[in-house]
Amino acid sequence: MNIYKDYIKEIEERKDQGLHPKPIDNAELLSEIIAQIKDSGNADRTDSLKFFIYNTLPGTTSAAGVKAKFLKEIILGESVVEEISPAYAFELLSHMKGGPSIEVLLDLALGNDAAIAKEAAKVLKTQVYLYEADTNRLKDAFNSGNEIAKEILESYAQAEFFTKLPEVAEEIKVVTFIAGEGDISTDLLSPGNQAHSRSDRELHGKCMITPQAQEEIKALQAQHPDASVMLIAEKGTMGVGSSRMSGVNNVALWTGKQASPYVPFVNFAPIVGGTNGISPIFLTTVDVTGGIGIDLKNWVKKLDADGNPVRNENGEPILEQAYSVATGTVLTINTKTKKLYNGDQELIDISKAFTPQKMEFIKAGGSYAIVFGKKLQTFAAQLLGIEAPIVFAPSKEISHEGQGLTAVEKIFNRNAVGSTPGKVLHAGSDVRVQVNIVGSQDTTGLMTSQELESMAATVISPIVDGAYQSGCHTASVWDKKAQANIPKLMKFMNDFGLITARDPKGEYHSMTDVIHKVLNDITVDEWAIIIGGDSHTRMSKGVAFGADSGTVALALATGEASMPIPESVKVTFKGNMKEHMDFRDVVHATQAQMLKQFGGENVFQGRIIEVHIGTLPADQAFTFTDWTAEMKAKASINISEDNTLIESLEIAKGRIQIMIDKGMDNHNQVLQGLINKADKRIAEIRSGEKPALTPDANAKYYAEVVVDLDVIIEPMIADPDVNNDDVSKRYTHDTIRDLSYYGGEKKVDLGFVGSCMVHKGDLKIVSQMLRNLEKQQGKVEFNAPLVVAAPTYNIIDELKAEGDWELLEKYSGFEFNDNAPKGEARTEYENVMYLERPGCNLCMGNQEKAAKGDTVLATSTRLFQGRVVEDSERKKGESLLASTPVVVLSAIIGRIPNIDEYKAAVEGIDLTKFAPPIKELVQVGH
Repeated sequence: MNIYKDYIKEIEERKDQGLHPKPIDNAELLSEIIAQIKDSGNADRTDSLKFFIYNTLPGTTSAAGVKAKFLKEIILGESVVEEISPAYAFELLSHMKGGPSIEVLLDLALGNDAAIAKEAAKVLKTQVYLYEADTNRLKDAFNSGNEIAKEILESYAQAEFFTKLPEVAEEIKVVTFIAGEGDISTDLLSPGNQAHSRSDRELHGKCMITPQAQEEIKALQAQHPDASVMLIAEKGTMGVGSSRMSGVNNVALWTGKQASPYVPFVNFAPIVGGTNGISPIFLTTVDVTGGIGIDLKNWVKKLDADGNPVRNENGEPILEQAYSVATGTVLTINTKTKKLYNGDQELIDISKAFTPQKMEFIKAGGSYAIVFGKKLQTFAAQLLGIEAPIVFAPSKEISHEGQGLTAVEKIFNRNAVGSTPGKVLHAGSDVRVQVNIVGSQDTTGLMTSQELESMAATVISPIVDGAYQSGCHTASVWDKKAQANIPKLMKFMNDFGLITARDPKGEYHSMTDVIHKVLNDITVDEWAIIIGGDSHTRMSKGVAFGADSGTVALALATGEASMPIPESVKVTFKGNMKEHMDFRDVVHATQAQMLKQFGGENVFQGRIIEVHIGTLPADQAFTFTDWTAEMKAKASINISEDNTLIESLEIAKGRIQIMIDKGMDNHNQVLQGLINKADKRIAEIRSGEKPALTPDANAKYYAEVVVDLDVIIEPMIADPDVNNDDVSKRYTHDTIRDLSYYGGEKKVDLGFVGSCMVHKGDLKIVSQMLRNLEKQQGKVEFNAPLVVAAPTYNIIDELKAEGDWELLEKYSGFEFNDNAPKGEARTEYENVMYLERPGCNLCMGNQEKAAKGDTVLATSTRLFQGRVVEDSERKKGESLLASTPVVVLSAIIGRIPNIDEYKAAVEGIDLTKFAPPIKELVQVGH
């Protein structure tokens, strides 16, 4: 059977699922299709033409190379296809977005046929995805006196690829659709358990919200053909969580516009809104697709006569509706006045959604085109020896005379590209920055590879210090979907220049280590900027930003990212930790104390949390850093003492060396280069040449939070509060309760120690508690299952060497086997301990699952509805979050313990301790 017949068979199978043919990315299949087009009597010729024209992926896919070559033959008259004239062939090339299509257009523009060269130049002037190989060809031709090359460069210098685009419409009509009340997690838009299908956009689109919601959206579109559907988080924030690109892709698929008539299921210009705005990293992804994100503020705090918030019996501010956005409400966005209207009635100023930069993204159909366009304009102007005309909105540069710099402002100033030389920039400034470390994770990696193909990138930017492709989100179950997707992804990324968890050649042992832990280890400079494809990309060295798969692709391809410098909130500590407390309790208490200090306002949201951790090494400090994603912060920065930072860098060096010893380094010796950088940084700190990063004493913060360790007297639990009468209060991370609230009575159906929130010390706590309880009771029996997943293999190796793993094995009813990984997800558990493979496990929601309706107590970060546990008909699933000792004891006794039981169980155990730095960590005199 030939490959075309296999494709037809797949099309028939997809029809049964209500799906169209899968877009073609394979050169072999497209070559067969072209052969059928050339054969005028072929029975499949008509279908083959449709597949060639309308169903082939552009960019650098192998199919795009074959398509571009055939279109070149048609333009040169070497092949004649009645349905594809040379003019139409040029139009098809213009929609192919770089790579092989640019190569063909340059061949034609710089060729000997003047008429063809002129037409090719016309198309080239509209293209922006050019790389060094392409611009070098133009440069050489220009230097040789080629007039067409000069004409193209002059067009680029004037940025005609942007200026000649249609202007953004003054009025955009929208019809509202309430996607849910309260914070809307990206899990609602792109569920983690459907992660395997994210690169198949049409199939993945079927999982957005519910089939009923999809039907309602279609009905609204039919009733209001002149309006775009705006998806809304009523009384909440839109887009919290980690599935950003696939979430935005799904929203665009259902409510946006088709980007090109020749590329199926790639849509752009989605419009989203939220009472409390849009999650910062979700909004970045909306920008990537040329969409609009609106902070609706349609519910406001009720005020008394003195202007103070009126509160209910629980002390929560009472909200009043300022205006209605009920499903089906028709509103008008005016992009000139930057206001939202209902008919003639002005509702709210939405100018933040229409800054000059955002207007450019909307006009260009996305932020990538602007990034590449600016680079192209600069190149052309420099080559022509002219001043580039000001076409793009100048970056906003904010500088306050005499004001010091926060830690993030210092990092951004050091890494800034293209800003005014010598100008010190403060928060609010728009900055292009060089990126040092990039991480791609496995359930978004296939989309990142698609983005790289669509922007015609073939190799990692030489200015990136190191990049890693993980295998942690698909670690625990090696099913047919993973077997089909992951090796393909690892091969692509390895070829692109990343260090990969799996070796495409099969020479080193596959590593399913949690991506954030690996990125934390390969970050060897606290001045680094890290971009990663997961919301928990939050290192305890440097400043890290979780990003959508497209921004990750852009960082890999260009070594750059663009964003405003965020405001910071300073977090310091006072007092002493109680002996029976774990550092995880301090993390939860920070959230609770902050909300109390600021009357319920989350001052962390959308800002940098600058945490003066001082004495806690990077592994343990990561627990705080990681949680900042759930605090809705944009990122966090740890301020460390010199000796603590040196200790953290030495640990990182050792871990990187293990990766080298495994054979994971590539031909560029990236990992060895990181060890060399760590050695250099350690030498700078020791010599006093460049101490550990600290903010200036006169830096300005949005707010300052002081966490009082003395008042943390009981373990703290983050509770999804699934039965709260106020729907908007459910599944947030703001309900933090102490142990006594549960009265020692709340049943626990499953315990989970794992995900990126735990470190080696947590696994040692598990073994120490088992040893303790064995001594006290003679043996340990579990009244609920306990799932234990170490974040990395090296932690397991260290636990084996130190004798802890042996004790864990003694009490386990299951231990992972890399030679025979599980082929399907576990959803039923016995009352034993399960030692699972390193990786995300239950936290990800796409593999292991608790039984429906269970109450799960976990060390992980996710308490979103349906992520770790789904609802059953009898009760809602709950995922409560706590420290490792609380989780272990709860699994053993089958319920949340009371404080006396807890204290007895942890006596003599080395919990993760923390003491605030003795002196203030600031730089004086700047």
